[in-house]
Amino acid sequence: MKTTEMLVNPTHHSNSSQILYRRPPLRKTFVHGLDGATSSFRILSLPKRHKNNRRITCPTSTIRAISSSPSITDNFQEEEEKRESEIEEETIAVKAVVTVQPTVTGFFKSLGLDRGLDDIQDLLGKTFLLELVSADLDPKTGEEKETVEGYAHKIGKKEDGIKYEASFKVPIKFGHIGAILVENEHHKEMYVSDIVLDGLSNGPLNIICGSWVHSKFNNPEKRIFFTSKSYLPSQTPSGLRRLRDEELVKLRGNGEGERKHIDRIYDYDVYNDIGDPDRKFKLSRPVLGGEERPYPRRCRTGRPPCESDTLAEKRSGRFYVPRDECFSEIKQLTFSAKTLYSVLHALSPSLANVMADKDLGFPYLTAIDALFSKGVDLPTIGTEGFLRKVMPRVVKTMDSGKDVLRFEPPETINRDKLFWFRDEEFARQTLAGLNPCSIRLITEWPIKSKLDPVIYGPQESSITEEMINQEIGGIMKVDEAIKQKKLFILDYHDLLLPFVHQVRELKGTTLYGSRTVFFLNPDGTLRPLAIELTRPPHLDSPRWNQVFSPCWHSTGVWLWRLAKVHVLAHDSGYHQLVCHWLKTHSITEPYVIATNRQLSIMHPVHRLLHPHFRYTMEINALAREALINADGTIETAFSPGKYSVELSSVAYDKEWRFDLQALPADLIDRGMAVEDPNSPHGLKLTIEDYPYANDGLIMWDSIKEWVTDYINHYYPKASLVESDQELQAWWTEIRTVGHADKKDEPWWPVLNTPNDLIEILTTMLWVTSGYHAAVNFGQYTYGGYFPNRPTIARTKMPTEDPDEEEWKSFVKKPESALLKCFPSQLQATRVMAVLDILSNHSPDEEYLGEKMEKAWADDPVIKAAFERFNGRLKVLEGIIDEKNENPNLRNRNGAGIIPYELLKPFSTPGVTGKGVPYSISI
Repeated sequence: MKTTEMLVNPTHHSNSSQILYRRPPLRKTFVHGLDGATSSFRILSLPKRHKNNRRITCPTSTIRAISSSPSITDNFQEEEEKRESEIEEETIAVKAVVTVQPTVTGFFKSLGLDRGLDDIQDLLGKTFLLELVSADLDPKTGEEKETVEGYAHKIGKKEDGIKYEASFKVPIKFGHIGAILVENEHHKEMYVSDIVLDGLSNGPLNIICGSWVHSKFNNPEKRIFFTSKSYLPSQTPSGLRRLRDEELVKLRGNGEGERKHIDRIYDYDVYNDIGDPDRKFKLSRPVLGGEERPYPRRCRTGRPPCESDTLAEKRSGRFYVPRDECFSEIKQLTFSAKTLYSVLHALSPSLANVMADKDLGFPYLTAIDALFSKGVDLPTIGTEGFLRKVMPRVVKTMDSGKDVLRFEPPETINRDKLFWFRDEEFARQTLAGLNPCSIRLITEWPIKSKLDPVIYGPQESSITEEMINQEIGGIMKVDEAIKQKKLFILDYHDLLLPFVHQVRELKGTTLYGSRTVFFLNPDGTLRPLAIELTRPPHLDSPRWNQVFSPCWHSTGVWLWRLAKVHVLAHDSGYHQLVCHWLKTHSITEPYVIATNRQLSIMHPVHRLLHPHFRYTMEINALAREALINADGTIETAFSPGKYSVELSSVAYDKEWRFDLQALPADLIDRGMAVEDPNSPHGLKLTIEDYPYANDGLIMWDSIKEWVTDYINHYYPKASLVESDQELQAWWTEIRTVGHADKKDEPWWPVLNTPNDLIEILTTMLWVTSGYHAAVNFGQYTYGGYFPNRPTIARTKMPTEDPDEEEWKSFVKKPESALLKCFPSQLQATRVMAVLDILSNHSPDEEYLGEKMEKAWADDPVIKAAFERFNGRLKVLEGIIDEKNENPNLRNRNGAGIIPYELLKPFSTPGVTGKGVPYSISI
């Protein structure tokens, strides 16, 4: 019998006395919690004692039909009822130990009145009221059994937390314990880690809580924690069905009112809190979500509308997220997101004060190097040493006692100070850098736009066949290169072109639509061939368009370098706003909300997804507060400016598809692979040495095998998927509510069979783990030295409608033109500080496949499947190390090249450029 479905032991007593029974009662049948997918019934027998006091079970064969006179039957029935009444009074002793995490700002450090009242409750032994819930209905009445209550009192502190203990006298016919109700008698909320029940027949029962429990003075409703055994809805033990349904109803809320800090309510809303029109009219931003600007939904907070714009929501205080989605307070002290909050709310404003001229650029290239050697003086912020404590990696204290913002050189520049300058590195990073997800195969020539030519000019690209032949003519012609799959493109033309004139009205930035073409060399590396920059026609301004190529003349060389700056700024913006924010953080939030609204914590799919959703809603709320908000870091330091998040809405509308977030489908869609049953992973890569795809496909297959083992265990029959009401409601809500603006798209996968579910879940798990790691944890490595990936291009190309003075200045000192185009000092340092935090692994990071969830460990089949998963990930670590040492793989090995490790599953703390956490938690 599994630990999670334990019966209270009918022979275990708190004292040594033996209970003697004159005769066993008639057996009663009752519906029990079910193992597997089919219903089963159990007979519960009470023990019979012989004179030698040995326990035996009355065999089924001793039960006989009794035929007697009414008087004898009546006497027998009366005797049975009397004996059963006596037996029901018999109890066993069960002890519960509750582990609570200490808090810093909560009840352990509070010196107010509430703290005194809570101390009294501790002394009285009434910290928690616990109620044991039977998984079984009463066989006589068919109703739920009465709970067994006990108060918990504080017994001491250990390494894993503060301990509280409660004792229970549990009737021997109570049945299996299926859940515990908890009422917090304190005036402060408490973070409960787990509750361990001892005294049961099969050993201790550990109920994992991992949740904040509100004070009963704030909310009288008791919290329920179920055991770790998973059940499909139809298999729920009879005594838990009502509680399972009611818990989901509570989590959904009623869609009304403003959410409070202690609430655990999951609901949807549009993105209408990015702007802050009540503070400044220029901070108004359009609503994202709806027919005009499609977008995924976020968590509803219920705040009142702004006074100056009723469509916008007030930005008051910290943004609400359901209480269990928040970081535990202990975790906040070391977690990267807490540091990010400090950077955004404390460091960024202080930098603005230090750098009075926010538009001031770097006077020379060596001034950029000074960010790593000398640093930037900082004013005192808050308490002494505040920033130094939360950001010890980048904030240093000098001998003078003054704090200095001084960055650690990223590994890229440590290995090669000129890596950012080289064309081959520019090309290599499209396959093995921070954004390896945008490059596509060119399948048709000429390259054409899909935009309206009346508005945006000719659809056909100005990159001609003659231009490409001039670059690769010694190897092959364009038509042959297309046929042999040798030409690739970064195409930001159609996405950016509609924003060009809006962005150009902003101060200190500019924008083009861009296309960059690459050729696949015989050795497997890429060679950049041409960059096309376009400004569409506007009012009295005609269309401007120019193609730049690698050149052997100084003027052409510098124009090519400046064109690369623009393309890199486009790629940086697309990476951050689309590949990173939209395609991981934003699209995942509806999955988190729907999972908590529609799948009980008892549901096996909920328990599979849970570690992949930890802290995502909290980090997303922080991003809305101070990262993607009006005048936040993204708007002030990336090329699209105030249109940044709006641009991601266009990308969501035009590009995002759930089915294409599966790695194999994405590679096929971009022309980077074709289906091939004879190749590893069933795919043949167009570029064999494509590090992101090579490592990613191994991880994808490992995740899929784990999900397959897991789902086939709980859904041995296809009909169980179709009949699972919670599961079907979950998938329907994700499609029609969480992603409401995409609800009618034909590409949504159906959910009829276990294989359908495996594909859907594998995609979700990949996005939240491997894909997010690939586009996040290399940010400082590749962007920490910002000339490699400038986030903004502030000036137009010298050849775009130049006046005589501008052209002379460029020719005389082209380096000055480059520095003016780069981000300003304020923009660069602000972004570098954020990228350092975003790339950092906290000491308590939870890596994919490393730690087994309690619910998985309690099922031997799932435990074995997870151990196989863990083993596959360890093998992947070795495979990646071996590939990085292979000199024939030139996109991951060579002079000055850093190895591609972003998909190595495990890591030590810090900025390591490797490690794949379960979830999007930073």
